[in-house]
Amino acid sequence: MALIKSISGIRGTIGGKPGKGLSPVDIVTFAAAYGTWLKRVGNPSNTIVLGRDARISGRMVSSLVANTLIGLGWDVLDIGLSTTPTVELAVPWTKAAGGIIITASHNPAQWNALKLLNHLGEFISDADGKDLLGIAENQDFSFSEVHDLGTYTEDHSFLDQHIQHVLSLRGVHSDQIAKANFRVLVDAVNSTGGIVVPDLLHALGVKEVDVIFGEPTGHFSHNPEPLPENLTAMISKMKEGNYDIGIVVDPDVDRLCFISEDGTPFGEEYTLVAIADYILSLGKGNTVSNLSSTRALRDITEKHGGTYFAAAVGEVNVVNQMKAQHAVIGGEGNGGVIFPESHYGRDALVGIGLFLTYLAQKGVKTSALRASFPSYVISKNKIELSADLNVDLILSTVAEQYKGQQVNTIDGVKIDFPDRWVHLRKSNTEPIIRIYAEAPNENEANTLAQQIIQVIEEIAAK
Repeated sequence: MALIKSISGIRGTIGGKPGKGLSPVDIVTFAAAYGTWLKRVGNPSNTIVLGRDARISGRMVSSLVANTLIGLGWDVLDIGLSTTPTVELAVPWTKAAGGIIITASHNPAQWNALKLLNHLGEFISDADGKDLLGIAENQDFSFSEVHDLGTYTEDHSFLDQHIQHVLSLRGVHSDQIAKANFRVLVDAVNSTGGIVVPDLLHALGVKEVDVIFGEPTGHFSHNPEPLPENLTAMISKMKEGNYDIGIVVDPDVDRLCFISEDGTPFGEEYTLVAIADYILSLGKGNTVSNLSSTRALRDITEKHGGTYFAAAVGEVNVVNQMKAQHAVIGGEGNGGVIFPESHYGRDALVGIGLFLTYLAQKGVKTSALRASFPSYVISKNKIELSADLNVDLILSTVAEQYKGQQVNTIDGVKIDFPDRWVHLRKSNTEPIIRIYAEAPNENEANTLAQQIIQVIEEIAAK
């Protein structure tokens, strides 16, 4: 069993003893801590929005969270089976005080989690998360008396509202998509994407839509992380040549990736690159991604006359940097697209609307669009060190050795070379350094990673 408490929420495997797995006791404790923290922050609204993905434990967790919040005096607006970005939008739309999404994102079915939002519908800050953790640790909450209990309301209209929102965005043109006569295959990994993605596609004018793993049972038919090795069924069907594009989302529909018409993965790193190329073609602007995302975004941004900025890994960090730099588009290389004109959160539905519009305008095959972007490959590695080693000292020594290159230390150490980079980040829980390296091809990326690993080993040996 596993239980992970962090500033962004709580996640773990269902069952086990309290404090060891995501037990009902832990769910109630953390929901109570969130409700207590939200009262201390202060907000004129007495409503908290609650939504969930389709995983097996979702209804159980949702019921515990809802009734805990009601016990604190909050009015709960339960929007039911939903997506992370839908809840993020519903919070400001309803002028709620905050929101909770019950989802473990791309984690397997035995996992679940509480993702916590502020009144803007954005993930709570580092400082707020620390305050909340303190409340949970000390069980510093007090429940309401009987006449002060909150209320419970259900409203299942928000997925449709989200679709209408996508249709209204600048850059989304359903008439152009309809004329392209796209044939689309969707892999919804047995979660809420199976409900909302086909409806969105039909609203965008796509007439031919087929879905695999569309029933939202929570019994995921494959590992839910949208990586090529988990998408063998989708890739096999795409190779049959009956579709123009394959669309894959994760269980809470905030990550998005594509499969080209020939069965070739578009690459989740390139979801953001393609959409950024489109948005920047409408007007110059700045972009942001995290330090471990592909350099292709910087190349595309500079091609359009904008400036690229890097953020520490984590959606909250990307959003903060986007706000600081007034970025017109940003996100993460895991298929997470953040379009500020919609909201400051990763949103696969927004990404689908923008991408299909761009593909329709280009009038090319999906594989040809992918081939039009700078080509890079990322190699992901890790090195395990003995527990007595000072990982921070090792990282700072690496940074010093490469000070002749462009070095960024806001999140570990990232070293930029003329046409490649390497990013070193330490684990917060283990003596491990994660090493991501990107280069023009796989062999060069692996070689760069091994060179840095050798440098680390030599430093550790001393």
